[in-house]
Amino acid sequence: MSALNTRVSILALACAVSSYSVMAEDSSLTNPNISAVLDGYYQTGDRPLAERAEGFGLGETELALSANIDEMFYGKVTAIIESHDGETELNLEEAFIQTLAMPYGLSVRAGRFLSDIGYLNNQHLHTDSFSDRPAAYRAFLGGHYFDDGIRLNYVAPTDLYWTLGVEAFKGESLRAADAHGERDFDNLGVYSALTKMGGDIGIESSWQLGLSYLRNQNGQAYAEDEHNEEEEGHDEEHAGHSHSASYTGKNTYIADVVYKWAPNGNYKYQNLTVSGEYFRVTDIFAMEPGHIVEADHEDISSDDYHQGWYVSSVYQFSPRWSAGIRYGQVDTYEVHGDHLHPQQLKESEVSLAWHSSHFSTVRLQYTHQTGTNLDGFEDDNILTLQYVMSLGAHGAHQY
Repeated sequence: MSALNTRVSILALACAVSSYSVMAEDSSLTNPNISAVLDGYYQTGDRPLAERAEGFGLGETELALSANIDEMFYGKVTAIIESHDGETELNLEEAFIQTLAMPYGLSVRAGRFLSDIGYLNNQHLHTDSFSDRPAAYRAFLGGHYFDDGIRLNYVAPTDLYWTLGVEAFKGESLRAADAHGERDFDNLGVYSALTKMGGDIGIESSWQLGLSYLRNQNGQAYAEDEHNEEEEGHDEEHAGHSHSASYTGKNTYIADVVYKWAPNGNYKYQNLTVSGEYFRVTDIFAMEPGHIVEADHEDISSDDYHQGWYVSSVYQFSPRWSAGIRYGQVDTYEVHGDHLHPQQLKESEVSLAWHSSHFSTVRLQYTHQTGTNLDGFEDDNILTLQYVMSLGAHGAHQY
């Protein structure tokens, strides 16, 4: 009996070792990707709609964990630690599962994740070539829009890259301000549809075009009932630092274009990226039929809209150095009593970055900003010194 027990124990041990060995062959199951991104800065002034404040501060410190769950699913969790108004905050930016083996070019993502609208939005902030997102992103998407929801994507079997997607989200961070807490918001508030296509031009160049539409069921503000929301409730509502949009509407349209070039297709030593996006946010106020709101002696109806755009060019002229220029502008309306004030923000930016390696960047940026009717902000010239350092395994960046 003792010999039999010994043989059984040896067999069980062999099976256990064999099972562990099989699991170890898939490194993502036993050794998930774990990474951290450190972001710190010094800035000489405040910027409208931006998270970085004057002086020393921390940007988004990112902690990420990702792995293939099995042969059918991939999962990722990304937590963000950031400093705001002297307090340290912890936000969960991503916590999603993604299908890996659906047929016909289909895939599904569910949980909390970055929306795929526009060009920059599905990319993490530390991948940017400037210290802050363009003003249009900060105004209409809270810098970058992530939310709880589901996405269905389709990649077409065509010679050109062509993908289509639809998304549905909870939409809390894109809700119009509610100064008195009287709004009855939809629980499923945001729907989006998007398409992107791109291809190569020879071996040195590539391009991508994108169109996105976002339907925000809770995006319209009430000009009469909530006319003090910008003056009284807006700052209070967004003081929670939840990356909420400052200007909302029922419909948001985004068009984006990207062009990339590298000599002989080798991006390591030299490359150029030129990109631009245009935002148009419509149906921004809900008013009674026939109601007219006066804006600086001009009649403005519910057909008014916010808009914003930017163009950017970044040239990496050696493996360790890159330089970028960007110009952006937003035109918005703010409710004041029974009339609207037009607002405008223009930003011209130049950046110079030193990359010790693929995992570390030190950036010096100059920003010239001019604003109209932006309370608390004046025309200014701002310098930002920033570092971005990555630790651990990190996934490939988006196109």
